[in-house]
Amino acid sequence: MTSDAVYLRPLPCAGDHPRALPLAGGPMGFAEVELSRRGRPPELLPAAAIPALLPDGADRLARLSGARLPVAGLALTRPRVMGVVNVTPDSFSDGGRHGTALAAIGHALRLAAEGADILDIGGESTRPGADPVSEQEELDRVMPVLEGLAAAGCTTPVSIDTRKAAVARAAIAAGAQIFNDVSALTHDPESLAAAPLAPAVCLMHAQGDPRTMQADPRYDDVLRDVHDYLAGRVRAAVAAGVPRARLIVDPGIGFGKRLEHNVALMQGLSMLHGLGCPLLLGVSRKRFLGTLSGVAVAAERVSASVAGALHGAAQGAQILRVHDVAATVQALRVWEALNPPVADRQTAGETASEERA
Repeated sequence: MTSDAVYLRPLPCAGDHPRALPLAGGPMGFAEVELSRRGRPPELLPAAAIPALLPDGADRLARLSGARLPVAGLALTRPRVMGVVNVTPDSFSDGGRHGTALAAIGHALRLAAEGADILDIGGESTRPGADPVSEQEELDRVMPVLEGLAAAGCTTPVSIDTRKAAVARAAIAAGAQIFNDVSALTHDPESLAAAPLAPAVCLMHAQGDPRTMQADPRYDDVLRDVHDYLAGRVRAAVAAGVPRARLIVDPGIGFGKRLEHNVALMQGLSMLHGLGCPLLLGVSRKRFLGTLSGVAVAAERVSASVAGALHGAAQGAQILRVHDVAATVQALRVWEALNPPVADRQTAGETASEERA
């Protein structure tokens, strides 16, 4: 993107705002948009002014407000919970508690019973400092879990968390519906060819390799840098044959980012809706939450993780990747009851007006 590129960040709102448009077709709305360019002060404008202000303003406003198509058969009219199943001996969050296939299957079934909408199965740790594992080792970890879940009659959609095309292909053949790649299809040269096989593909931003990504991450402007990177990866995936409607984007909180980078991304998250794809947010138990909350042990950051998930929901994120499914589902039920969708609020307002008339 050039320094003259225009960025639009919808300001999410709830309640009975009279001019609110739906935010990405979800329960939140927006009536104002922050228009910005790199290196210049932002302008706050009514959303309705955007079509007349920019040559492609009508299209961009439609992209910010338009409903996203279902992912893995799930309507995105409310936040969906993706439960994490790490089939690894060295996960940062659970220390390999589910490192065997039997333990991972049991854990996945528990998460499904707790209300997970999606199960994200991963066989390679991508925590800071993690070493890569071989293709065969990763297959040996995840395939028995996928097969075991199918044998158990689990109907919860499955995502495969991998950077390797061969692992993605095998998992998709076994029924996985999302190819969730932390490298946004850049780690393996074959991934762009494998991606069209998946019903949905998640493209995540990461700066550097897991072994070195936290050494000294730097950005000119982290929110716009991440936006531009993801825009480029969306274009690459579309060119490879994956329709935009089947793509999901993820800002990669904690992947090559310091505390201030993570905070800036969380605060400006709604800008990423301009990419026109569902937005996945994974902050569960991450180190920056420990820094903000003063909780050193990852597994004890449940409350901080739920707070991060609710912030993501308020920014319009459609998929929340979490370890603590039951706590997140419980919190979202309350949040959803207090924040009915914009369309419902508009309908209620119209009905009330008719009754008063």
